This record gives sequence, structure tokens and C-alpha cells, in this order.
Amino acid sequence: MDVIQAIKERRSINFFETGRALPDDKLRELLETANLSPSSFNLQPWRVIVVRDPERKKALRVCAMNQPKVEEASAVLITVADPEGVEKNMGKTLDSWEELGYIKREMRNTYEEMIKNLYGAKDSLTRKYFAVKNTALFSMCLMLAAKGLGLDTHAMDGFDEACVKKEFNIPEDKIIPMLIAVGDLRTGAALLPRAFRRNIDEFVSYETYEDR
Repeated sequence: MDVIQAIKERRSINFFETGRALPDDKLRELLETANLSPSSFNLQPWRVIVVRDPERKKALRVCAMNQPKVEEASAVLITVADPEGVEKNMGKTLDSWEELGYIKREMRNTYEEMIKNLYGAKDSLTRKYFAVKNTALFSMCLMLAAKGLGLDTHAMDGFDEACVKKEFNIPEDKIIPMLIAVGDLRTGAALLPRAFRRNIDEFVSYETYEDR
């Protein structure tokens, strides 16, 4: 499936085929493909918790407003935005850039300072925005990759973040942008036509902002 087709055919699925496993090799291919998504300075400030065990999905469902698809989907991925991704990944990123010839050794300190100045302190709002924006890019790539692999998804915003953090041992300084249910559309389930989408003239302006 080409990328345009995947974008057009991706839908948020509410009814998943129950009892359908997501094989390890397919899960790995999905995650490795999504991991090619862009990120600021290639810092990749995301983590993913894969929830496939029935009992763990049951616990997650409690945190997710009791939505049945949490248990019905083959897996639910908890996406975690990590503000500390700067410190954790900067060294490896710059090592790679230097090895591949993107930067020269004498420029390394300049890039380190640039990154630190741009994203601020670990607990700053700027740093949180950085982590969430990039994890959202990863998440969208993952959903398109899933469609390309013949899987369906649903990005979920309806959950109690504090509950998810407690139940899955996620540190308080991390942020959970979304849960992503992954699986197959239930046999016999029919999708309604795609719902309302704004005309692009309602939200696109040129050269300057226009409130419409």
C-alpha cells in the first residue's frame, strides 16, 4: 500500500476482532517502521509500552474510561513522551552525525549548546512541548505504518493519565500523549462513511494568519 492510499484509508476503528494475536515479528516491523519518523535534532524523545497480556489490558481499560476496544484490540500501545530525551539521546545522535560526516568534531560543542538552549530545562514547558510534539509525529507514523501492514488502529485520548502512570510504573515527569489500539477490524463490522472534514479554505491562509 502506498502512503497516499494509507492516509486515505486509515480510519479510527472502534470494533476490533477479539482473540486475534499480534505476532512478535509484525509488531517489531511496525515499531521499527514508525521509528523512522522525524524528530527535532533526531533526539527521538519517545518510549512505548506494548500491552498485550489480557490482564494488563483489563487494568488499562479501567484507566481508559472502560472503553471495550482496550481489551478487544490485539495490543494497545502506550506512547510516552520523555522530556529527558535530550540528555539521553543527544550523545548518540551527535556520535552518529560525526561518524557519517554531518558535522565535524570541532562543531560538536556548538550543537550541544544549541540543543540545550533551544529546549531549556528538563522541567520547562518548552521541554514538555518538545517531547509531546515529537512523540505525536512518531504516533502518526505508527498508525500509517500499521495501515500499510494491514492493521487497523485507534488513537485514544480518553484516559486518566495518573491512573495509567500508576498502573504501568511510568515516572511522573513523563507525559502520555495517547494510547493506540492496534488490531483487525471485527469481522462483519461495517464502517460508516468518513465524518465531517473541514474544507481547506476554512483553515488555510497564505503568508499571514487569518481568523475564520
